[in-house]
Amino acid sequence: MKSIHSRRAAFLAISVSLFLAVGMLLPVSGFSQAQQTQAPQKNTVPDGKPTTVKGVILTRDGETFVMRDMSRTDTVVLLTETTKIRTERKGLLRGHQPFDVTALMPGLIVEVKGKGDSTGRLVAEDIQFSEADLKAAITANVRTAPVEKKSDEALKEVADANKRISSLDQYDVVKTVTVLFAVNSPKLSKDAMAQLDDLASKAPGAKNYTVEVLGFADKTGNFEKNLELSQKRANSVVQYLSVKHNIPLRRITVPMGYGSTKPAGDEKTAAGREQSRRVEVRVLVNKGLNQ
Repeated sequence: MKSIHSRRAAFLAISVSLFLAVGMLLPVSGFSQAQQTQAPQKNTVPDGKPTTVKGVILTRDGETFVMRDMSRTDTVVLLTETTKIRTERKGLLRGHQPFDVTALMPGLIVEVKGKGDSTGRLVAEDIQFSEADLKAAITANVRTAPVEKKSDEALKEVADANKRISSLDQYDVVKTVTVLFAVNSPKLSKDAMAQLDDLASKAPGAKNYTVEVLGFADKTGNFEKNLELSQKRANSVVQYLSVKHNIPLRRITVPMGYGSTKPAGDEKTAAGREQSRRVEVRVLVNKGLNQ
């Protein structure tokens, strides 16, 4: 009974978070048609001024992201090596839970404290969000299907989420590698490491680059286990790029595991299944920043 109540409470919290996030993106009802179609305002933070902003993350490009508050004002936030990222403290006996920058995904409601710089951006010193808001953002970005719901509709939801995250309307792909994995393994092979070494040597040459990491598995076995395995493979790539090549985590989008939802080869053959056991890594540059 307690677990049922816990699940209901978690569902309610996620639903409220999604409602608030959508509210920040849409115009306030009751305004005139002209006001509803008015473009969002841009917030220019005075240089050196302590500022706190709460809103939803719209987009993220490398070391910066754009957030929108309830007044539909957009603020550009700059991440640094010293930026603290953590969950809000709930209760007297509970401390903050730290996170890395890969948690900063579109749709996440955050509170950012920092100071303005000479270009009007908010240099983040402390970023906080609730666990419910993080779960809501993940739910909004990738709605994976459970074992009992492997319907075409469920798989389409995952594919649609992949399109949103990998939208080429906003980004140029300047480098792509696909690394393969052994059966039931998230461990990087020597060939995979060599491919990532080559990618890491070229990534810093791209201005304002972002690294996208997508993990996959073949269709052999349990759907949920494959989903978990694909996430571990994506995490292995992120760890290697960060530890071995010092690529800042703020340059890497949240790594996603898509399980067996997108096979790369003929799953009826061993060679086809081998192609599906992979992680795709792309170096992206925002088209607007790359012109």
